[in-house]
Amino acid sequence: MKLIQLVTGQKLMALPNNTNKILTNLELSIQLSLSGLSFCILNRNSNTVTALKTLRFQKKLNPLEVLDKLKKLFETENALNDSFSKVCVIHDNDLSALVPKTLFSEDCLADYLKFNSKILKSDFITYDTIAINNSVNVYVPYININNFIYDRFGAFTFKHVSTILIESILHIEEHADSTKLYINVSENHFEIIAVEKTKLLLYNTFEYGTKEDFIYYILFTAEQLNLDPETLKLVFIGNIIKDDELYNIAYKYIRNISFTNRNDTFKHAKVLKTNYSNFTLLKSF
Repeated sequence: MKLIQLVTGQKLMALPNNTNKILTNLELSIQLSLSGLSFCILNRNSNTVTALKTLRFQKKLNPLEVLDKLKKLFETENALNDSFSKVCVIHDNDLSALVPKTLFSEDCLADYLKFNSKILKSDFITYDTIAINNSVNVYVPYININNFIYDRFGAFTFKHVSTILIESILHIEEHADSTKLYINVSENHFEIIAVEKTKLLLYNTFEYGTKEDFIYYILFTAEQLNLDPETLKLVFIGNIIKDDELYNIAYKYIRNISFTNRNDTFKHAKVLKTNYSNFTLLKSF
């Protein structure tokens, strides 16, 4: 088995020479965090999302426990036993750092992470190239998950969740003329992406336990960027709906709130909760 090969910012796990996979037009995307996991299957022939499921854990797990949950999912979900032409794994954690490409060196991966992330000497560190803003996203993937997916499927790609968020949002804001804060909401954490006229100002991720934690981190970020809550444009994506407790406390302090649209062209076998839910999972195709 060869080591990881870099292909246009994505990692491709090489197939063993004796592997003979039957290719289909089904594509699988799996997103994993320590708080939950989700998967999505896309039929390219019909451009239809045939399966999408989210599993939230009752408590925050460690990577070994997440792998156990993933294995159990493969045992119970018949759709995951199909053959797939493409498989993508999305690593959703706070072990990442953005580096301008002009300052990036592959020999310094640990140095980019050690000041804002708790990493171990044994951690495998890799990176995604983000061409749209000429940066490099350095991060720690769940390598035990990667090994399991490789053993099961052979070749697959993997990315950090922030790579997909940044690429997608900068494309959405390609012709924008104002500053916006995008908030991608998950069960126990959220990502903030600040953009100003197509320029990335900030990316960060925060854990929250209460709605007060949630709004505190948003207002703190706005303050650091000198953004006035009275005029700030806040855009929600992910696991949030109008009039839930997170939305309501945000609206108490920030009046200009909206929801973006994934703008995908997929058909869906089952109606999704909103047109901005499962944002990174569906944008990975």
